[in-house]
Parts: sequence; C-alpha cells; structure tokens
Amino acid sequence: MRLQSFIITQIEKAITLLYELSFASDQKSQVAVRIEQPSHMEHGDYSTNIAMLLAKVMRKSPMILASEIAAQLTQDGMMEQLVVKIEVAPPGFMNLFIDWGVWARRDWQLEATGEQKKAIVEHTSINPNKSAHIGHLRNACIGDSIVRLLRRTGVEVEVHNYIDDLGNQLADTVVGMLHTPLQQAHARFGDFCWDVYSSLHREYKVRPALEQERSTILHALEEGNNNIAWMGMLVAERIVREQLEEMEQFGIGYHLLVWESNIVREGFWNAAFALLQQTPQFKQETTGKLAGCWVLKQGETGAIEEHGDDPEVDSEHQQDKVLVRSNGILTYTAKDIAYHLWKFGLLGKDFGYKRFADGLFTTTAAGGSGTHAEAGAFGQADTVINVIDARQAYPQMMVKQALEVLGFTAQANQLRHISYGVVSLSPRSAAELGIDTSDGKAAYAMSGRQGIGIKISQLLDLMEQVIADNRSNSDGLSSRLIAAASIRYYLLRFNLQTEVVFDLQQATEISGNTGVYLLYAYARASTLLNRAAEEHGIMPQNPAVFPLLHRAEYALLRQIALWPDTLHKAAEELSPSLICTYAHELATLFNNFYGACPILKGDETSKAFRVWLTSKFHETLGDALQTLGLPTPERM
Repeated sequence: MRLQSFIITQIEKAITLLYELSFASDQKSQVAVRIEQPSHMEHGDYSTNIAMLLAKVMRKSPMILASEIAAQLTQDGMMEQLVVKIEVAPPGFMNLFIDWGVWARRDWQLEATGEQKKAIVEHTSINPNKSAHIGHLRNACIGDSIVRLLRRTGVEVEVHNYIDDLGNQLADTVVGMLHTPLQQAHARFGDFCWDVYSSLHREYKVRPALEQERSTILHALEEGNNNIAWMGMLVAERIVREQLEEMEQFGIGYHLLVWESNIVREGFWNAAFALLQQTPQFKQETTGKLAGCWVLKQGETGAIEEHGDDPEVDSEHQQDKVLVRSNGILTYTAKDIAYHLWKFGLLGKDFGYKRFADGLFTTTAAGGSGTHAEAGAFGQADTVINVIDARQAYPQMMVKQALEVLGFTAQANQLRHISYGVVSLSPRSAAELGIDTSDGKAAYAMSGRQGIGIKISQLLDLMEQVIADNRSNSDGLSSRLIAAASIRYYLLRFNLQTEVVFDLQQATEISGNTGVYLLYAYARASTLLNRAAEEHGIMPQNPAVFPLLHRAEYALLRQIALWPDTLHKAAEELSPSLICTYAHELATLFNNFYGACPILKGDETSKAFRVWLTSKFHETLGDALQTLGLPTPERM
C-alpha cells in the first residue's frame, strides 16, 4: 500500500457514496482526485482541492462539498485511523493530518504489479568505432537507472546493447585506418580510433573523392566473409570490450549484445521485408529522386509526397523513410524494424548465442557455438523501451509506424522511446580540456568528427583526481567510486529533455544537489546508527508512543512517507530525475534534522525515537541510491 494512493482511493469512495460519481479506472470521470503536501506544515500533511473541482459538476458551494466529504471520511473508519483530523479551509480545500504513530506501524510498499510482464530495455548502443564520450555515458546511466527502477517495481527486465557494426561510423574508422596513417602513442585502441576518425574527416575536406571509399567499405561490411568485413569485426569487437569495461566502472551491465551484422546476415531483414511487402504502404519507387528505393509510406499520401522537396525538412528524416536505398544498402531504420519484430517475438526467427563475458551473451550465427539452454530465452517482450537521444525521435516513430502497418498495434503501443537532451561542456570544463573558449559560448558541443569531447576514461580520471585532492580522509569509499557516482548522479538529476552542460567542479561539490552530498548524508546516518548500537545499546524499533515532534523531525518524516509514491510515479514516467529530486530533498531534511535535534543526547524516549527516524531515513535513502545505481557507503 502507498499512503497517497490510499488517501486518494478513500476520498474517491467517499465521493461515490455521497454523489454516485464513478472513479473506476476503465471509465472517464469528470474530475480527478489529486493530493499534495502543503508547503506550510500547519496546513496539514496532505491537501486536496477536489471540492472546488466538484463545485461546477454538483452546482454546490466548494466549502459545503468539502465539509460533506470530510464528514463522510470520518465515518465508519474509512481512513483506518491514519487521518487524525480533516480541516476545511476557504475557498474549499481539505487539509488532512496524519497520525504518524499509526503510519509507523503499517508496511508501506509498492503494490504488486499483477501479471508478470517482461520488458526489454535497449540502451548505450554506442557506435563501435572509437572511445565513448560523456554523451554516450548519459544514455547508459539513464538506461541502467530505468532498468533498476523497473526491477525495483517488480518487472522482469532484459537489457540489450545494440552494436551497429555495419554503419557509416565504423566504415569511416576502417577507411581512416587504411588511408590516413597515424603515428602517435595511445593507451587504448579506442583512443587511437578516436584520432583516426577525426583525422579522416579533416582529410575528407581536402580529398572529397575519398568519401566514395566509405560506400565501398559499407558494401564489404554488409556482405561479410571478406578482408574488410573481418577487419571491421575485429575493430568493433575490440572497441566494444573497452566500452563495456568503462561502463562496468559505473555499475552498468547488460544481458545481450545484439550485432547489426547478425540481423542482416541471419535473414532477419529478409523476413521483415517479406512481411512489409504484403502491405500497400511499402513499395519500391520507380521515378523521381528515390527511384529504385524501397520506401515505407506514411498514411495515404505517403512519406515522400507529404514533404515533397521542402527544404525545411531535415534530409536525414526524409532518408529514414527509405528502408532500402537504390544501391541495395539498408538504412538503419530497416534493420531496426526487423530487430523490433524479433524483440516482440513476431518474426519467427531467432539468433544463435554465445557467451561474451561473465553474465553477458552476444548474438551469433544461428547454429553457432552457443546454445539456447545456456543463454536462456531472449526476446518475447511485452514492452520494449529504447533509450535513444532526442535527435533519433523520427526513426523511432518510423519503427512504431512499421509495427502498426503490419497490424501489430498492441506491440506498437508498448514501444516506448525515452529521449534525452545531449551533453555539452561548460566553458570552464572545456578550457580545462584545452578547447578554445575565446568565443565566449555558454556551452561547447562535442563532435567526434572534429575530435572535440571528453572521453569517459579521461573524465573518470579527472574526477578521481578532483575528489582525491579535496578529501581530508581517504579511508572510506575509494576516490574512483565517488567520482563515478558523482558523474552518474550529475547526468541523471536533470529532466530527460534538458541539455546537460557538464561542469567538473559542480559535479564534485560537497554541498548542493550532487552525488557526493547524498553519499555523505548516507554515510553520516550509518555512523550514527553504529554509534547508537555500540555506545548506547540502542537498536532501531518502532516507537510505542510518538513524542511531540520537532519541526525538523516532522519534515523528515513526511518526506520519508513520500518514497513509495515517488518510486511509483518515477516508474510510470520512467524518469530517474524524479528519484534524484526526492533523494536530494530527503538528504537535505536529514541534515537539517541532524543539526537541529541532538540524536544521541537527551532522554531515553527522545534518543530512541531519533535513532528510529535515522534508521528510516537510512533505509529510504539507501533504496533511492540503489535505484539510481549509486553506492551506499558505511564511511566516506
């Protein structure tokens, strides 16, 4: 049971009894009951304006309606002694006061989700052509936190990392390795490829004919079983292993690596193509600039006719409507459609699998060295969630449209694109990395083609040094783990659609909305609980009687009570930032409580209550940190 959910349900029942209005989930009610915590605690623990919303429907005074509903709620034990008082305030608010002693004796958890559902979450999915940068890391942190959030709420989750080993980016790196010699020391292969990739794009500007080589390489990669294909495979696999090592340092893992080459070579696209050919929306153009291309049309007018030659339309968006180019090369969207048909178990085909690392499998040729028994059952999802940046909204829409065109409307409705804003660098951080900031921009975008950006390994090294330089005691959590947690939290705390301007110094501040601040609050509570047990013999237990609460105790208790509802809302919206906002407010209220209320001083009743309250905070913040993928340190 969740407290807010319980209160809302009881208010709905009272209104139904009084006015015969329905709030059934399968019916559209004329009004919706919403509650919130008033900013001024003297106005109650929860407040609702439902009487004011009902006034127009019932044609009665909001104050009268509020009084009638409040009277109904106090009858027949509707509130099960949880609400000790209901005040009606102009112009029609109902303010509810909780009996926290009763609340403390209840088990407040998320309700069971009912029938077990399986979700596939695809995230990270970095091009395997060079080292990953901080923008890629935001994707991975968001995706991993969504995975943890879903698991925390009882969902079975399968995690995919899609490897685009047939794309332009890998082709460019291979072209660069063949045609742009580079003699320079590098600690890692991915860093070498980073410089090769950027140097090639500089070379393209002075040798435009070189770009034709990309098309030749793409054909060779897609065909497979040739020198270039083997070279591309070796480059991609080496870089993927380095990227996985980096992600592991942030606590990020996967169940399955899905290689684009397997989708093409194992006939997944051929199977999808055969299905699409049975629909009128998929056709081969015979005239115009897309002659010879297989195109997925939009609606009756079709994808091409909809925009025509409008120069305002992004050319990439027009290209994404093409599934097979006139030269026979598949677009990314074509392969993604086949992949999603497989994710939902709609393709009638499966991969072969083999072990790639501990706990991690990779797709391979069907009938290869792996076995289904060893790998387990992949795919067959009820829900598919893709974490891909906002610039890929159009291709994601096209995948959803393909499912609808094929008649898989239920699956299309269960395909969710979690988009997010890109990551750029603050002027201060850009300058620290040697980027010219003399133009005075507010933020500096990263560009792999220009070699501008901060690699994940580089960022972690820098942050670790900043943490180490500012620590007075290094006996607790390692500086590298603190650095990883700081970076992860910084990338999660913003609203998904917000562009993140990353600043090294801000991310490591001890005060404010940072990961370090949360870790210190958790460690402080751990220390207090250990001292209470060892020095005072006090173990946390529900208080038999609640004392008169100090304002700081009251504020902390109310925030703790919000956790199950916050967790539920974050899971519904797939928004880790809601957890970040909650956790920061919780830590702030605990630190206020710690400063205002001597926890291990005073009479026995007071100490026992405050140790119990500290334990509830410790338990709740620990749950939030683990959901975000952050450590729960006993000491810092």
